[in-house]
Amino acid sequence: MVGAGIMYVPATFKVLGVIPSLFVILLVGYFVEVTVDFLLKYTHSGESDSYGGLMAESFGKFGSVALQICVMITNLGALIIYLIIIGDVLSGNNSDGSVHLGTLQEWFGIHWWTSRPFSVLIVVLFVMLPLPCLKRIDSLRHASAISILLAVLFVVICSMMAIHAMWEGKTQKLRLVPDFSHAVSFSDLFTTIPVFATAFGCHVNVHPVRAELGRPSDMTSAVRISLILCVAIYSAVGFFGYLLFGDSIMADMLVNFGQASDSLIGTVLNNIVRLSYAIHLMLVFPVMNYSLRVNVDELFFPKRPLLATETLRVFSLTCILLAFIYGGAVAFPNIWYFFQFMGTTTVMCIMFIFPSSIVLRDAHNISTTRENILAILVIIFAIGTSSVAIYANIATYIGSK
Repeated sequence: MVGAGIMYVPATFKVLGVIPSLFVILLVGYFVEVTVDFLLKYTHSGESDSYGGLMAESFGKFGSVALQICVMITNLGALIIYLIIIGDVLSGNNSDGSVHLGTLQEWFGIHWWTSRPFSVLIVVLFVMLPLPCLKRIDSLRHASAISILLAVLFVVICSMMAIHAMWEGKTQKLRLVPDFSHAVSFSDLFTTIPVFATAFGCHVNVHPVRAELGRPSDMTSAVRISLILCVAIYSAVGFFGYLLFGDSIMADMLVNFGQASDSLIGTVLNNIVRLSYAIHLMLVFPVMNYSLRVNVDELFFPKRPLLATETLRVFSLTCILLAFIYGGAVAFPNIWYFFQFMGTTTVMCIMFIFPSSIVLRDAHNISTTRENILAILVIIFAIGTSSVAIYANIATYIGSK
């Protein structure tokens, strides 16, 4: 779950205020638990052991293809965003008219080998390529554990910096509720929901992880533990990030850490934050790439399931996908609007609409009244917030022209 979305959480606190933001984090986390339970229940009762199989059981070929397309769009977009952020950390960004140097450029100067295309290519070849070529998701357990530790380190450093700034009286007063008197409209509040939804996305990895657990029944506990960790991490990074930077916080908080510091310790901490987060994304990348590769394979080779022994096929698919992702990251250095597009469309379908539709379809006649009511509420929540968010984004875009 903990990926690129963590950097966009603090900006939502500026829009919503502290109290509504914490409430939305808990609400989205609860709906994630509900929809994952939907998937696990129908997995236990049916013959399918994959998300696509559940959609096929309920809606036929159309259902499975719809899911695969949504997963491909979402994961491809997310992985491109990962590489863009890694490129920003290593080689900086000047897409918005202001130049932010990367760590390599700060240390060694601006050269061809510190440029975005070259630095990202090195990461792809020597980090991204070896890990995604592993055939079993279980092989990524150590990388995933390190990535979570780095995320916790990031939260701890943010917290320490915010507390130190507060001690010196350099923090701004926190806004507990939305401030509608300063360019925040009611519809703007809904643009934050896709950010939280994307940050909690895990549904496409539920079945691969469940299949490799010693006891598949442990998956429910694994999901709940993960949700508790994510709620804690997102709440902490959102609160302390907002406390540290106040209304000057950027949509991607990592840009704030790229600004010059007035002390050596501050500069060192900024570099640690940026590099640890970049390494975190490098280690999260293979997990998302795994589900992307599985869905691409199922879409194009539905009658030839990918086997663990097919090394050439795994390597070929991985190389093709990485080449596409690398090209997107180099060609489009800033795709914030694409991030919002995913959150309001494909992410909402994968996380909320599809699992709830499986329950309402009730192919195995096992849904309870409570589950049907929850499924309807989740669908209303997903479609309602997405529609308002899309409207707000379009209105903002047109108003800026």
